This record gives sequence, structure tokens and C-alpha cells, in this order.
Amino acid sequence: MFTGIIEEQGTLSRITKQGQAMVLTIGARKILDDVKLGDSIAVNGVCLTVIAFDAASFTVDVMPETFRRTNLSRLASGSPVNLERAMAANGRFGGHIVQGHVDSTGIIASRIPEENAVVFRVEPRDAGILRYIIPHGSITIDGISLTVVEAQESSFTVSIIPHTLAETVLQYKKQGDEVNLECDVLGKYIERLLTFPGGADAGAKRGSGKLTEAFLSEHGFM
Repeated sequence: MFTGIIEEQGTLSRITKQGQAMVLTIGARKILDDVKLGDSIAVNGVCLTVIAFDAASFTVDVMPETFRRTNLSRLASGSPVNLERAMAANGRFGGHIVQGHVDSTGIIASRIPEENAVVFRVEPRDAGILRYIIPHGSITIDGISLTVVEAQESSFTVSIIPHTLAETVLQYKKQGDEVNLECDVLGKYIERLLTFPGGADAGAKRGSGKLTEAFLSEHGFM
């Protein structure tokens, strides 16, 4: 699990492709301090497993599903990437719950300065994920935990402070560029619970699959 607080920008130094499978080697410094084989590192918000490392870089596999669902397949040698190690149990929860499981990519529709901030408008390729995106809720863009400003029918906006812009790959992003998106997992679990056959009381008494006043009362919520 991650929190969406980027630790450093790495540089993609080598790409090996075979069909829709890739092996990436990424130059880094800070996150290599305590790296071990099998560790999880989020690369532009994608949870990947370390399969090799040395004093200046680490290597990860990218499987076909990740190749198809994320923007990693569009990276080139020399591309900067956001990096975050998995959250330590004794660490501060600076962002929100980030799994490193990308829901969709999105296209930057606009990038507009607003005094000390920059407002990005993003259009998800899969418009269905917009049901999980709410004003003042959380969204992950290329691994960065951000707060939604506006949520509309086909897009949403985020406002980026100077520090976040300077410390992440967003500083290089322009209109038309592609970014990885991960919605807040809590909304997805709630939706699944309420729409799955049997609903919230599945495994106990088979009901209609809807959250009802009777269910809330029976389980101590009223």
C-alpha cells in the first residue's frame, strides 16, 4: 500500500520489450537506501515488484495487463518517473490509501496557471470511473495523491501547488499528455458491496442487495 506522497523522481534508463511485456530499469537514489528483492515500488502510480537492483538503479517486470492499462508502455529511455516505496507501518499517512492499481489513463485537457497554482483538467479514457470522483475527494495522478476541485460529466480538475509541481513529473506534463489514474478505493468497495447479488447482508440473510432502513437498524446503525 502507498499514500501518494512522491519520494523522488527517477529516470528510466533501460527498456526491454517483448510483445506486451516489458522489463524496466530505473535510476534512483533515495528509495534504494533499504531496497530488497521483492519490494513494491510505485512507478508513476503503478505498483511494481523489484526483481534486481544495484547502488544506482532497480529493475521491475511489467506484465501485459499493466502494459495495456497504464502509460508505462509510452515511456522512453530517459523519461522521468514518480517513485514511492510501500508505506512503512510506522510511517505518517500523508496522502490517502493508494493501491498502485491503475483504473484508467487520462488525457490532460488543459493546464492553466492560477496565481501560485496550476489547474489541470483531466479527461479519463474510461469515463465510467468518474462515478468514483467527487469534489474535494481524493484522486491519484501518476502516483500523486491529489484533491479533486471539480468533477464534471467527462472530466475533473485538480490544483497543483508549486512544491508538488517541482517534485513530480507533473512539471513536464502538457495538454494532450497521458497520465495514470487511480480512484479512491473506498468508493469502489462500497459500490461492490451494495450492487453484488445478495448485497450488504450476503452470507447472512439473502436480501435484495440494497441498503435498506431495516438492514441499518438490524446492524446497529439506527
